[in-house]
Amino acid sequence: MIEVEVFNPTGAIEIEKLHARRLKDFKGKKIGFVSNDEWQAHRTLPLVEKLLSAQCKEVETAPIEAFPIGNDLIDTEELVQAVQSKDVDAIIIGNAA
Repeated sequence: MIEVEVFNPTGAIEIEKLHARRLKDFKGKKIGFVSNDEWQAHRTLPLVEKLLSAQCKEVETAPIEAFPIGNDLIDTEELVQAVQSKDVDAIIIGNAA
C-alpha cells in the first residue's frame, strides 16, 4: 500500500472569543462600514448602509471612506485606530467573496 503525506496549508488559530459583544439594537448607535474590497463591495456596502439607515431612523453611520480599505488592512492597528477615532459602536465588515 502506498502512503501519501499531504501538507495542510490552512494552519490553525487559537480562538479566545467566539464573537464580539452584540448590540441589542441600533437606537442611538453609530455604525461604521469597513470594506475588504472584495467582489462588488463598492456596491453592496453602500446599499447595506442605505437600507440600515432607512429601517433604523435613529442610527448614525460612518461611511466606508472613513476607514482603510482592503483585506490587507483589516487586521491592522491602522484600522483599530480609525475605528476608535470615529467613536463607532460597531462595524460591519464585508464583502464575502
